[in-house]
Amino acid sequence: MLPFALTIFTGAFLLFQVQPLIGKYILPWFGGGPGVWTTCLLFFQTLLLAGYAYAHFSTSRLSPRRQVILHLALLAVALALLPITPSESWRVRTDGDPNVQILLLLAASIGVPYFVLSSTGPLMQRWFSQTQPGVSPYRLYALSNVGSLLALLSYPAFFEVRFTRQAQAAMWSWGLVGFVLCCTVCAWLVWRLAPAAEDRTAAAGRADEPEAEVSAVDRLLWIALPLVASVLLLATTNKLCQEVAVIPFLWVLPLSLYLLSFIICFDHDRWYHRGLFLALLVPGAAAIALLIPAGTDAPMRLQIILYNVVLFLACMVCHGELYRLKPAPRGLTSYFLHISLGGALGGFLVAIVGPAVFDDYRELQVGLWLLSYLIGVLCFRHRSREIALAAAVGALALPFATAGLRAAFDGGEGFGAELLALGRDRWPYLAGGLLLLPLLLLDFRRWRLLDPWVPRMGGFLMALCVGLGAVFAAGWNDRSANTLSASRNFYGTLKVLDYNPGDAEDNYHLLLHGATTHGLQFTKPEKSVLPTTYYSESSGVGIALNLLPPGPRRLGLVGLGTGTLAAYARKGDSLRIYEINPAVEQLARAHFKYLDYCLGTVEVAMGDARLVMEREIAGGQPPVFDLLALDAFSSDAIPVHLLTREAFAVYERLLRPGGVLAIHISNRYLDLRPVVERLAAEFGYGVAAISDDREPEWWVYATTWMILTRDQSFLGQEALRTAADSPAERRDAPLWTDDFASLYSIMK
Repeated sequence: MLPFALTIFTGAFLLFQVQPLIGKYILPWFGGGPGVWTTCLLFFQTLLLAGYAYAHFSTSRLSPRRQVILHLALLAVALALLPITPSESWRVRTDGDPNVQILLLLAASIGVPYFVLSSTGPLMQRWFSQTQPGVSPYRLYALSNVGSLLALLSYPAFFEVRFTRQAQAAMWSWGLVGFVLCCTVCAWLVWRLAPAAEDRTAAAGRADEPEAEVSAVDRLLWIALPLVASVLLLATTNKLCQEVAVIPFLWVLPLSLYLLSFIICFDHDRWYHRGLFLALLVPGAAAIALLIPAGTDAPMRLQIILYNVVLFLACMVCHGELYRLKPAPRGLTSYFLHISLGGALGGFLVAIVGPAVFDDYRELQVGLWLLSYLIGVLCFRHRSREIALAAAVGALALPFATAGLRAAFDGGEGFGAELLALGRDRWPYLAGGLLLLPLLLLDFRRWRLLDPWVPRMGGFLMALCVGLGAVFAAGWNDRSANTLSASRNFYGTLKVLDYNPGDAEDNYHLLLHGATTHGLQFTKPEKSVLPTTYYSESSGVGIALNLLPPGPRRLGLVGLGTGTLAAYARKGDSLRIYEINPAVEQLARAHFKYLDYCLGTVEVAMGDARLVMEREIAGGQPPVFDLLALDAFSSDAIPVHLLTREAFAVYERLLRPGGVLAIHISNRYLDLRPVVERLAAEFGYGVAAISDDREPEWWVYATTWMILTRDQSFLGQEALRTAADSPAERRDAPLWTDDFASLYSIMK
C-alpha cells in the first residue's frame, strides 16, 4: 500500500501547491481582482474533471498493462513541458475577454502536468484495488485530501514568505520528478500483477454486478452535492476577496476548509454526524442572510470567521451525504467522475454564468438555497427522521443566532441584552418554533410518537427551503428606487445611485464598486465641479495638486472612478487616466460630468495601469507627469502589484525630476503606511502622510494619502507641513516585490 499512498499524497500536494503559485504569477496581469482567482479555480476544476474522466475511461476500457503504458507516456510529456512558469509573452496579450485569456494562459503553462496530476487519485485507487482486492480504497481518497490541505496551508505560511516565485516553481518541478518516480513504482506493481489482477477484476465484476447498480437519483446527487459545495467555495472566496484583498491567504482558507470536509467525511462515516451539522447549518445560513447586507460595515474578523464557518458546515453536509451514497469499489472511478463534474459545473456557474446573469454577487445565497432544497430531497430519499428533526432544532436556534450576530457587530457587547430581548419582542418566533417538534413527532390521531418517517417531515424541510429562498429573494429585491444602474463583469459589481432626486440643491449621483464608494457628484451645475469624497481640497491629493507650480501641468491618475480629480485640472493641463474596467468609463461618462467639465484635456487609457505604463515606456515616448496619483481599488481590496518595488520603478520612469507621487491608502482593514514608507526609502523619496478626518461637509470623507517626492522644497511648503501627520510609531514592513508581498503583518 505504501507506494500508492506516497504517490497519491505527493500528487495531491503538487496539485494544490501549484494553484496559488500560478495564481500569484498571473494576478498582476489581469488587474489583481477576485475574478482572476475564480477563473483559475474554474480551470483547475475543469482539468480535474478531465483527469477523472481519463482515469475512468482508461481503467474501464484498457487492460492494466495498456493503462500503464499510456500513463507513463503522459508522465514523460509532462516532464518534457517543464518549467511551468508562464511566458512573459502572455503579458502583452491580455486584451479581450479576461476569462478566455486566463484559461488559454493556464492551458499553455500547466495544462498537461496538471491534467496528469489530477488523474492520480482515482487512477491510483483503482490500481490499488486491482493489486489489493478486498481492501477498501476510499481511505486513500482521504489521504489525497490530506496532501492537498497540507499544500494549501504550507503555501502562505512557509513557501510564499521564504522563497521567490522562481524558486517555488523550481522546487515544484523537482517535486514532479519525484512524483513520476513514485508513479513508476506503482506502474511496475500493476504490470507485474496484471494477469492475476485481470482475473480478479473479472471475477469481482461478476460478483458485484447487482451491487454496482446505482439509481438515477443517486447519480444526480453525486453531481448536485459537489456542485453546491463548489458554488459555495467560490462564492465565499469572492465575498472575502472583494472586501479585503486578493491574496493567497484568502484563497487558501476557504479551499482548505473545503478539503478538510472531504478528509473528515471520506476517512470514515463515523466523523459525519448528520443531525449535528444540519442543526448548526440552519442558523448559520440565517446569519449569512443578515451578514451579506451589512457588507463592509461588519468587522473584518467577523466576516472571515462566519463566512468560513458556514462554508465548512455546508461542505460537511454535502460531502458527508456524498460519502453515504458511495458505490462499491467497482464503481469508484465513475463515482469520482460524477463528483468532479459537479465541481466543474459549480466553478462554471460562478465564473461564467454568475456575471452574465446577476448584476451583483448572488451565488452565495443561491448556493445555500440549493443546499436547503437538496437536504429536503435527501430527507425523502433516505426517509430520514433525523434530517427533519435536525432542521427543526436549527430553526429553534435562529433567534439566538440573530442575537449573537448583532452583539458581534458591537464587538461582543450587548449579547446578554439581546438574549433578554428575545422574551419580549421575539416570543412569536420562539412559540412558532416550539410547535415544530410536536408537528413532526406526534401522530395526533393516536397521540403517540410517529414511526421513524412520515412524508410530513420532508414537507417541513421543503417549507423551510421555500422560506430561506424567500428571505434571500427579498434581499435581492431590496434595491432602493434610486438605483440608476447596476452591472457586473469580470472586475466586480458597479452601482450608480441617485440620491435626493426631488431636491435640486442636494441631488447627487454616487458610484459603488462592491460595497465601497468610488466617488459622488452633485447634479446642480454650480456644485458639480466640487471635488468630493476622498478628493476634497483638504485631502492629501487636493493639497498636492493645488501646490503644483502654475503653467500647463501633466497629471496622471491610476483608477478613474467618477473622474473627480479632473476637477483640479486647469486650462492647458493634460490628464491621463489609467482604468482597467471598461464599465467604469461608461458609467463615468453616462452618469457623471467631471470628465465633461474638465478644463484640461483628458485621455483614458484602458487596461491594467502597470502594463499600459510599461508599454508606453517600451514605446520610447512615455508621458512625463508632474503628479501621478494612485487610487486603484477593487471594491475595498488592494491590487498588491501596484505597490511593489517593480511597480515603483515604472512610476519613476513616468515622473519628471522632482515630480510627485500621491498614493491613496485609506483602508478599513490594512495599514499600508509602513509599506509605502519602505518603498519611499528604497527609492530615496521624501514622504508626508496626510490624514484628513475633519469631514467639514457630509460629502467630504475621512481619508489618508501619502505624498512622495524627491523635491524637499515641495514637501517643505507650509500647507503640506501643517496638514502632515506627526511621525507615527515605527512599524516595520518588508519591501514588497513582485516575488514577495505580505499583507498579514499590516492587518489592523
